[in-house]
Amino acid sequence: MRKIQIITLFPEMFGGVLNSSMMWKAQKIGAVDFRMINLRDFGLGLRKTVDDIIYGGGDGMLLMPEPLFNAVENAKQYDPTAKVVLMTPRGKRWQQATAKTWADSDENYIFVCARYEGYDERVTTLVDYQVSVGDYVLTGGELAAMTVIDSVVRLIPGVLGGETSSEIESFSDGETLEYPQYTRPEVFRGMEVPKVLLSGNHGEIAKWRQDHSIKAE
Repeated sequence: MRKIQIITLFPEMFGGVLNSSMMWKAQKIGAVDFRMINLRDFGLGLRKTVDDIIYGGGDGMLLMPEPLFNAVENAKQYDPTAKVVLMTPRGKRWQQATAKTWADSDENYIFVCARYEGYDERVTTLVDYQVSVGDYVLTGGELAAMTVIDSVVRLIPGVLGGETSSEIESFSDGETLEYPQYTRPEVFRGMEVPKVLLSGNHGEIAKWRQDHSIKAE
């Protein structure tokens, strides 16, 4: 069973995602175990403070190192070999090929979701992977972590179900978008299913699908 731990100030954000659809199925069949860690539990003082002003000036607040170090160390007690993943716009761009590699590996992960203006740079000394889901900024790392987790867990053997389900998806070869697909009815509001798909000629169907796959930009 793969173990995925998530450090966040807003664990309630994950309930709908991790307990629905393929993420729910993955847990049901014993493919993955999710553990939420509330960063606030490791805050300092009576107010459980997790952030402070930025040295050198600047707007906003920064996550302090102490709570994050303590939260990661707590996660490591549960799973000492787990790799730490920091969601950050500075990270390596996430790709389908990486999702497949992670799904096929035996690694477990601890996801760190930053908030506010980010995190004290010393936190990066704990991190094995810095990951970005795109060239834009989100309010926090939670949505990015959900994206990465979903893309990995669905590829763990047995989760999707069909043996070739993931092989024909967009970006499965690193560069191609999936071809158009159709189902019943054959004609809908004047729009017809391409005749070749109804022909039963598997060679022609394969050629049509290849011709209609789009190279990703």
